[in-house]
Amino acid sequence: MLRALVAKNLLSATATEELEKKAAETKKTPEELIIADHLVKEEDLTIVKAELLNIPPVDLKGKDISAKVLKLIPQEVAENYQMVAFERTGNELHVGLVNPQNFKAIEAVEFLAQKSNLKVKYFIISPDSFHGAFRQYQALGEEVEAALKGVTEGTFGDARALATAGKMEEVVKSAPVSKMVLVIIRHAIDGRSSDIHIEPTGKETKVRYRIDGMLRTSLILPKYIHAAIVARIKVLANLKLDETRKPQDGRIRLTIENRDIDFRVSTLPLYEGEKVVIRILDTSEAIPSLGNLGFNDIHIGIIKRGIQRPHGLFLLTGPTGSGKTTTLYTVLNLLNQEGVNIITLEDPVEYYISGINQSQINTEVGYTFASGLRAILRQDPNIIMLGEIRDEETTELVVHASLTGHMVLSTLHTNSAIGAVPRLIDLGAEPFLLSSVLNLVIAQRLARKICPDCKKEFDINPVLLKKVKSQLADIPEEYLKGIDKSKLTFWKGQGCAHCGNLGYRGRIAAGEIIEINAVLSDIISRGGKTEEIKAELKSQKFITLTQDCLIKALKGLTTLDEVIRVSQL
Repeated sequence: MLRALVAKNLLSATATEELEKKAAETKKTPEELIIADHLVKEEDLTIVKAELLNIPPVDLKGKDISAKVLKLIPQEVAENYQMVAFERTGNELHVGLVNPQNFKAIEAVEFLAQKSNLKVKYFIISPDSFHGAFRQYQALGEEVEAALKGVTEGTFGDARALATAGKMEEVVKSAPVSKMVLVIIRHAIDGRSSDIHIEPTGKETKVRYRIDGMLRTSLILPKYIHAAIVARIKVLANLKLDETRKPQDGRIRLTIENRDIDFRVSTLPLYEGEKVVIRILDTSEAIPSLGNLGFNDIHIGIIKRGIQRPHGLFLLTGPTGSGKTTTLYTVLNLLNQEGVNIITLEDPVEYYISGINQSQINTEVGYTFASGLRAILRQDPNIIMLGEIRDEETTELVVHASLTGHMVLSTLHTNSAIGAVPRLIDLGAEPFLLSSVLNLVIAQRLARKICPDCKKEFDINPVLLKKVKSQLADIPEEYLKGIDKSKLTFWKGQGCAHCGNLGYRGRIAAGEIIEINAVLSDIISRGGKTEEIKAELKSQKFITLTQDCLIKALKGLTTLDEVIRVSQL
């Protein structure tokens, strides 16, 4: 298997040697080590195994499985052998197994199939694919209903009185509440949610998941359970149980299905009770490449050219939730080499990268971006990543660090790449110094991707088509490869089981990039007037964020609705 992974460029020869050595020392298989260290994506590993074993692979993530088919293999048997029945055609049953070489699993399936006069066709699935399919044995509502069985309004009484009496901790450790919170969290992870919102309303508690940037109500609970759920989350996050009058922030770390996942918890007192928002930070996920994020080849070339400079300022701009931090981590991963000292200052640390020194600010003890940056400059850094430039003091230190031979990467809240220059000047950066240090500015947004399983062409109205053609007229030809301008095609997702009937699945980055050249540097040194910068960018074959979104829509990656939502078409 290791040779096959090397042949497909999924693993280096050096990594293979290290794996074999480590396997001998730890008495674990190379496959176990690959999965534990996230060296190869699970789906890629599954495809390689499928070729070696001559068994077809299948991805069950997002697949809606009939309850009748699913229950042909009892839940306990499916869990024990990590296998699932997912389709039936006539008298043929399709079964996915994580380990098709487990003969006990095969025996169990054959025994069950004979009882129903079925023939079995086997497929190989990844552990992640299995867990996604296995969750369909019980839906979110059913699991919560099971956890709430026997619980009544009188079970918990008044939350504040219980907390004051010191009894709330006993309540929140009870099986129903603990199980319910875990079910809510687990379903959020299985559904690719980035955030969980637990909101008190008049007579009920609403649980909403943010999936692909949009909030969806997934569960309605009785109001009397709200205080106990909030209290359970507070216990997990080490927050004060009896403090309900002011906001609190905390952190939880859980291991779910062999994945270490961090959760940032924020509480906010509302008129109806406390609202809780939980941000999910899956530290087990591999850091994506620039291409996987959605950057085109031309933009990837500009970014790689920008980070080859020995020093200067590399900026990412955009609103909260636009993917800036993920892009920064991807760039850091490209820079992460033995010969350099990389230090980050974050709020909070969202991904852990081996070989990089990552520090988290703590304002409660006076450890801010500004004070942290001063300390980092005494740590002999080559590359510094700062989570965000927020104030004049930090701006001054960032410019100073960039001038003194360091590469600094950071983020800024502006609506466009051009807007970064006046914003930094507003924050106290001297134009003549800024012109010397600024290398690259990227403005980024995230657009939802069309679900590939229900994608269909559609026609747009003439007014919108005129706007589209107006934008296309200014896009350099090299960006439009594969697009027929005489016959513009647009796509939409119709909605299916794979995407929860939304028509979208996943997100893709769209952006505009300014590479600072001698002319732009001169303009910035004279105050950086927006009109002058725009005029120079036209000669650089620059494309706007709107145009990049539009190109992605014409390539069938996103919809025109998303172009309008995230940009200014």
